[in-house]
Order: sequence, then C-alpha cells, then structure tokens
Amino acid sequence: MIKITIGLIGDHDPRKAAHQAIPLVLNLSAIKTGTELNPVWVKTDSIKSEECLKEFEGIWCVPGSPYNNMEGALLGIKYARENRIPFLGTCGGFQHAVIEYFRNVFQMKEAGHTEIDPAAKYPIIAQLSCSLLEKNGTIYFKEGALVSKIYRTDSAEEKYHCSYGFNPAYINLLRKSNLKISGKDKEGDIRVLELQNHPFFVLTLFQPERAGLRGEEHPLITAFVSAAINFNKNYKFQTANSK
Repeated sequence: MIKITIGLIGDHDPRKAAHQAIPLVLNLSAIKTGTELNPVWVKTDSIKSEECLKEFEGIWCVPGSPYNNMEGALLGIKYARENRIPFLGTCGGFQHAVIEYFRNVFQMKEAGHTEIDPAAKYPIIAQLSCSLLEKNGTIYFKEGALVSKIYRTDSAEEKYHCSYGFNPAYINLLRKSNLKISGKDKEGDIRVLELQNHPFFVLTLFQPERAGLRGEEHPLITAFVSAAINFNKNYKFQTANSK
C-alpha cells in the first residue's frame, strides 16, 4: 500500500466545520484509492522556510483565514506551485493562492486581501457583493477543464462559507495568465480556478470538504489524493534513477 503525507496549511480550529470535515473526507478518499494517508496540520506561523514542507506529497491550503501568518501561508502555496506539488486551495486557500500568484507571477508585491488590509494597493481579493456564508450554490464548469473531467458533469451543487472572492476589476489580467477560470456561478462570478502546466493546482471558493460531514467521498478531494499518489510514485522513480 502506498503511503502519502498531505500537508494542511492553516491554523487548526476544531470548532470550524471545514476543519472537522477535512480528516473525514481525506479518509474516504484514502479508502477509495487504497492509500495509507497521513494528514498533517501545519500552522501558518510555523512556515519559516520550504524545509518544513518537503515531506509532503500534496499540500492543501484550508479554510480559516485570516491566518495567523499570511506570509507563511503564501510561502507554502508558492512552494507547491513552483515545485509542481499537487495543491488544493479551498475558500481561504483559494483567496491566498490568487494573492500569491499575483504577487510572484505578476510581480504585484502589494497585491492584498481587503479583509486583512482594507487599504491594499491592489485589492485582488475583495468583499463579495453578496455574502456566501453557509450558502449552497450551483457551479458551472468550463468544458474541457480539469474539474469538469473530475466531476464528470458540467455543473455541481456545492457549499460555501465565505464573504470574500476574486475582485473582477482584475479579470483582464487574470485572463492573460496560466491561472484559468474553470468554474463560475449562475451570475458568472469566478468560483473555480486551475493552473495550467501543473500536475494538479485547483482553487475553489466553495468547500468540497463538507462532503465528509455527510459521510460522502468527494471526487475533487479524491482527485487531489490521486495526484499526490502519482507525485509519490514519480518522485521515488526519479530518486531511484538518480543514484
């Protein structure tokens, strides 16, 4: 049986529904894939360098922002993006992955989140016009997108718990990037992003992990775990052949 370790970037709070759900849904995906899976919570203020992240075959930036240390979360996301480690960002993870991308790919070092810095020079993440706290909504997937293939359908009903999302003022810049829009809601607002030329880098403003609270496996989480398994296999193969 393959053994993999998933790093959960965020500040664990057992009172949060998403944090309760994550170990449950990961366990269901582990059973489905026949994997021995070890999830490890990584406090954002403990991420001082990439060294503490090298044990992971997959990295998940979890809900729960504002994080104790925003820079720690951004460093973890950057490490996954640049080293082609399977990455999932849900809710707050979506928001911070977008900020990381704008800061380090577009070199907009002052890209920010208005919940954390209301006076941010580049408010990439801003308050939604309509709060999505504990709301359900339909996501419509772009044809041919990775998420469409994972779900095996063109739409899905999901659960939200957020009040902040991508600022549409920056949509033209986003469209020029490799961070592609792959899911929108019925109003046309961005709800899923995925990075091209990366084995698995998916961002959702909704919380697919909530399926675990219903005792259900979720296809997106299982796809993430499968990508981590493939990373494990490829890494061991490359290591063996480099000796």
